[in-house]
Amino acid sequence: MANSKEDFIEGLRGGIPIALGYLSVSFAYGIMAQTGGLDLLSTVLISMTNLTSAGQLAGTQLIFDAASYIEIAVTTFVINLRYMLMSLSLSQKVDENMTVVQRLLVSFGITDEIFAVSSQRKRPPNAIYMFGLILLPYIGWAMGTFLGSAAGYILPESVRSALGIAIYGMFVAIVIPVCKRDKACLFVAIMAGVISCCLKYVPILSNVPQGWAIIICAVVASVAGALIFPIKDAEGESAQ
Repeated sequence: MANSKEDFIEGLRGGIPIALGYLSVSFAYGIMAQTGGLDLLSTVLISMTNLTSAGQLAGTQLIFDAASYIEIAVTTFVINLRYMLMSLSLSQKVDENMTVVQRLLVSFGITDEIFAVSSQRKRPPNAIYMFGLILLPYIGWAMGTFLGSAAGYILPESVRSALGIAIYGMFVAIVIPVCKRDKACLFVAIMAGVISCCLKYVPILSNVPQGWAIIICAVVASVAGALIFPIKDAEGESAQ
């Protein structure tokens, strides 16, 4: 029992900085969603059932654009596909006594930051530790969304518009440092941007719906990056 309490507290401590970061980012998302016309309850429910910034942003924008259900589903699936890979990787490191139900619950809360923190733990993460690690970020994400959406009803439109672009600034801040040290990521980012511009401004291509445009950008740029910059295996040969 004592060990379980210590694991939970350790997880809580690891989740504090993540929760603080999520609070500000989800506030910006709440502003954006409210500005687009989503009511407070719907906006908060989206955050409580998704816990993914990029997926929520793309999915919410597609809702505003009256996209089809299949378009929204496929777009968010492609964007959030990395979480499946993170969960598969983490499943090899967690405590072997973790039950299937516990693994399913933990998988819901896997994000980039939670995956990074839990992967660096010296001991295998158990269910209690993971629940503690996920709890505060989950609350921070939902609370920030609530505060942002609620503030959208009070703040003037000029302020709401300014805060609405903050979440895009977060994505830029994430991508630029990686691109500066990794030419493969730089290539993929530039190629995705070029494809996106083509799908936006080239007359024939501009008819592609936004959701499918996101999918095309992500898939084509990623495949091209994998082919041009293959990962080398331990023996120096390209991984197949």
